[in-house]
Amino acid sequence: MISKNETFEGSFPFTPHFTSAPEFNMHYVDEGQGDVVLCLHGEPTWGYLFRHIITQLSRDYRVVVPDHMGFGKSETPPGRTYWLQDHIDNLEKFVIDLDLRGITLVMHDFGGPVGMGLAARHPERIRRIISLNGPVAFGQPELAQTLEANTRESPWFQWILEAAHAGKLEQIMHELHYHILSTLKLNGFERSELITETWLAAYRAAFPTSGETLGALGWAKGFATGAHTFEIPSSEAKEKISQLPALTIWGGRDKTLHGKYFIPLFKSVFPAAIVHELPEAGHYSPEDAPEIIGLLINQFLELTGR
Repeated sequence: MISKNETFEGSFPFTPHFTSAPEFNMHYVDEGQGDVVLCLHGEPTWGYLFRHIITQLSRDYRVVVPDHMGFGKSETPPGRTYWLQDHIDNLEKFVIDLDLRGITLVMHDFGGPVGMGLAARHPERIRRIISLNGPVAFGQPELAQTLEANTRESPWFQWILEAAHAGKLEQIMHELHYHILSTLKLNGFERSELITETWLAAYRAAFPTSGETLGALGWAKGFATGAHTFEIPSSEAKEKISQLPALTIWGGRDKTLHGKYFIPLFKSVFPAAIVHELPEAGHYSPEDAPEIIGLLINQFLELTGR
């Protein structure tokens, strides 16, 4: 767990907040006022991924950015499981504790199925949907086929399966502190100039010991063993959510989650959605293209009303 007051040389200058509602110490950023924009990170990142978006949007909106259990400044409790359904449970408790309503979901990577799990359980709290290279799993009949096809072309998922088969997955993930850069590169980002001592420290610091890697390991191991359970929305939830304003922004060079599979999956739920493909951005599109993503989100929020 990263020290609560760590700013990484001022690159993450936001006041830390914590709640114990999910039965662990969950960190979150809460900046600005107005409509709620709830940003959900994925693997193996944390709220730092959204630092530019927080600055850009908090002038006009309330931007809330939690760190999932086992990531960032949040606690990594032992004796817990770290499957998708656990993260959905935690997020649900978090949202109820803060009584967040009128939420615009901004979801990256596994933040996609976590956020859509929240939407399935509490559609009345959701106002808009935004996916940034984040899979939108919402009970589509083609979901399993899409995931299988993507896995065959994804170096990251292939590596997980191979490491698990060889019995090495836990050992390697427990050493994430030492190979965080190669993990990020395997998933794919395009701007090598980002790799400064400060930037690398920000992503490495979340995993100082093997005990602190349970979140990252849980996501990988859950994929390898089939332990993750997608939330299935009711017909009422699906009807309500599918009518909401929706936007997807996809880095075209994503090596892990290929747009050719996941943009159609998104459109199957949101046929009227706005789609922007960024051909030069990779999987970590908020790192590769923060300015254009901030602009596109701002335009979308204005277009759909405050």
